[in-house]
Amino acid sequence: FTQELIDIKMLQCKRVINEVLETVDFVAPNDRVVFRTCEKERERVVFQMGSADAERALAVAKLVESDVAGIDINMGCPKEYSTKASMGAALLSDPDKIESILTTLVKGICKPVTCKIRILPSVEDTVNLVKRIEKTGIAAIAVHGRKKEERPQHPVHCDVIKAISEAVSIPVIANGGSHDFIKEYADIETFQKATAASSVMIARAAMWNPSVFRKEGFCPLKDVMQDYIKYAVRYDNHYTNTKYCLCQMLREQLETTQGKKLHAAQSTQEICEAFEMGDFYEETTAIFEAKKTSLETKVQDEDDQTEDPDVIKMAVRFDKREYPPQITPKMYLLEWCRKEKHPQPVYETVQRPLDRLFCSVVTVAERKYRSTLWDKSKKLAEQAAAIVCLRALGVPEGKLCEGENHLINKRKRGDQEPLISRDRGEDLAEPSHKKANFIEDTSDMNVPKI
Repeated sequence: FTQELIDIKMLQCKRVINEVLETVDFVAPNDRVVFRTCEKERERVVFQMGSADAERALAVAKLVESDVAGIDINMGCPKEYSTKASMGAALLSDPDKIESILTTLVKGICKPVTCKIRILPSVEDTVNLVKRIEKTGIAAIAVHGRKKEERPQHPVHCDVIKAISEAVSIPVIANGGSHDFIKEYADIETFQKATAASSVMIARAAMWNPSVFRKEGFCPLKDVMQDYIKYAVRYDNHYTNTKYCLCQMLREQLETTQGKKLHAAQSTQEICEAFEMGDFYEETTAIFEAKKTSLETKVQDEDDQTEDPDVIKMAVRFDKREYPPQITPKMYLLEWCRKEKHPQPVYETVQRPLDRLFCSVVTVAERKYRSTLWDKSKKLAEQAAAIVCLRALGVPEGKLCEGENHLINKRKRGDQEPLISRDRGEDLAEPSHKKANFIEDTSDMNVPKI
């Protein structure tokens, strides 16, 4: 199971194929990866969602359905960030909403739907709720054997989970036994028998040492931690998440020299160095950089082969340090078009999915111009295209080295309408006929429009 991922956050994400890591990423508008998965997980991982709205839950389920094995609705989280939005354990007091969400999901997607609950104050109320949930058509139900106000230090109520297991026909997954029962692999079966459940879900004990699932017994903690770090580097896990999980594994060893190094680490590289894996980090990142460069070259070659041969190209970038304050090549090009009585320049901007860099083609007097270099922003790409056009036409572009700048003089005289923004140095008004489109790859990637 994934961690609980909030529906509203997921709905802001775009599905992106990460060719370097060979993963499927769900990326927020701020470029943060909210959920990352891969082919190996496709038939295994259950996507756990926080939601209080049936239609939102369905929209998220459809977004991730092809990349996961099932969808789970978290109805047991007692934390404020979840309950204050009527999600998690807050849903337990609203059976109608529970029924609406689960029924909508069961009817709306092809993958199995499950939910996870906590127990209610009385056994009878809990069993009645679970029976109602069963009628929605879900594939299984996970039951954390504690009430919403109880915490890990409180004993897990195996008798309540057992009553649920005996009352319904769908599989019941027992949860909450890490503290009281599960210290090693053999204890998993003990907890399962005590609850009469179909299977067991483990959270904390699995985080303390994932080899708790190994029938032959625990692996040495050092080996487990190093294996975990390899996965973290291999899939570019955020270092704060990696650090948290490693701290959970170290537990009582956090005050050791290695524990202190881990606590002080501020990057994935520093975490690797704390565990004597600096060479592994450097080798792996070097492989990724080489792969990224290779993919970029491939994309560039494909661009060159498919591009309009009539486009005039130069390898140029816009460097604002080479121009007077508030004066840009785009302004010079617009002024030249007005003087020559040509239509305003038309910029077509594309974003490359692989690295999210931009390239712009400007059309002036029915000819197209672009830079062969890709830029990190739409504005820089458009300025570069304007430079190519101006140079091809043999027209001044406004650089400091060109001497007196007539646009600045016009601005001082005030006999020209304002062309520039005082604080950004860009055109105040973008032409309404500007176009924006995108290069599509074959990855079903949905790149946001500019």
